[in-house]
Amino acid sequence: MKCKVEKSKISGQIICPANKSYTHRAIFLASLAGKNSEVKNFLHSADTTATIEACKKFGAEMIIENSSIIVKNPIKFDKIVPEINTENSGTTIRIASGVASLFSEEITLTGDSSLQKRPMQPLLDALSSIGAQCNSTDGKPPIKIKGKISGGDVKIPGNFSSQFISALLISAPLTEKGINLTIEGNLVSKPYLDATIATMRKFGVSVQTLIPYKRYNITPQRYKEATFTVPIDFSSLALLLSSTVLNGDEITIKGNIGNLPQGDEVFIDILEQLGVTVMINEEEIKIKSPEKLTGGKFDLSNSPDLLPPLAILALKSSAPIEIVNVKHARLKETDRIAIIARELVKLGINIQEKEDGLILESSENLKGAELNSENDHRLFMSFCIAGMYIGDCTVSDPESVNVSFPNFIEEMNRIGGKIQVD
Repeated sequence: MKCKVEKSKISGQIICPANKSYTHRAIFLASLAGKNSEVKNFLHSADTTATIEACKKFGAEMIIENSSIIVKNPIKFDKIVPEINTENSGTTIRIASGVASLFSEEITLTGDSSLQKRPMQPLLDALSSIGAQCNSTDGKPPIKIKGKISGGDVKIPGNFSSQFISALLISAPLTEKGINLTIEGNLVSKPYLDATIATMRKFGVSVQTLIPYKRYNITPQRYKEATFTVPIDFSSLALLLSSTVLNGDEITIKGNIGNLPQGDEVFIDILEQLGVTVMINEEEIKIKSPEKLTGGKFDLSNSPDLLPPLAILALKSSAPIEIVNVKHARLKETDRIAIIARELVKLGINIQEKEDGLILESSENLKGAELNSENDHRLFMSFCIAGMYIGDCTVSDPESVNVSFPNFIEEMNRIGGKIQVD
């Protein structure tokens, strides 16, 4: 499937989706706690549905009502678990792998063709070092895990994905010994680790930070009943803000901002550095954009999901936008660096691709084009936003938005966008 995207002017109000990362973590932790734990304002999406289904396979019993999930009974570690298919969700399969290592019987975890290209070996090695038996043909899904891990000292590299560390932290308090965790090298996406620890704290488990982003100690504990309200998703907010910058200032973005850590909050600072005025309170955000952005150099090592919404802002920038330290974006649903470089050049942007980022410079010869998002939700949405700025574009794979922002097309069209699904 493809979308036809015409030049658009948007205005009005739009609601930002709930945070996908916090939804994943809260569902897993509520499922480990049970006793009527509740997750409010959760994101309904393909990825979070994968987490719900994984927790059900693990034995959790839950009731879903509107935007809330109530877990009546927790995960049952003596259950025989059939194969768990986590579809396209990397967060789901990684955290679920940690949970699977707490079971005595072997569990198979797999996903779709895209997920089967994503690395798992560092996490499998870490789980093996504390008692799990892990098997995979090439360090990628499908994988087989047989516990039960006992805990103890464990090391894991930090340069692949913070999701590996989150999986170990979430499982750690339920081990016999607890875990002394050492992160080797430089940890990427640090705020996602902060999000995991903050969510664990809400469910009554403490994590002792010995050296931030390097060493942690988690003693044996039990997750406690809690009610967790998911804040807005700053990754999705970044897309809405980029669309507002490019396609119309008269937008009010509504949603519960919350006070939980989110690495993608840095997008507000990035916009201000580019010359955008941002007005924000607890329930809404508005901006005022200049005629041309100022350009600049931006380190996205802790916020790789900002790569697509930042890259498209080069369309309106009077100077180059340089994005650095985001090599791990090549290990997302797709190689986002390579695809952005390949596709945005079709629009007339001059692009220099580097191993760990991009330099993007607009030109006087911007034009519409056929853009291939490679079934990547964040690339599809970013390319549509770019198409709304330029006009006469087509963008492939509209169904990909189900991963994080299922009603993206409808919401864009409601406020003036011209996106037609063929």
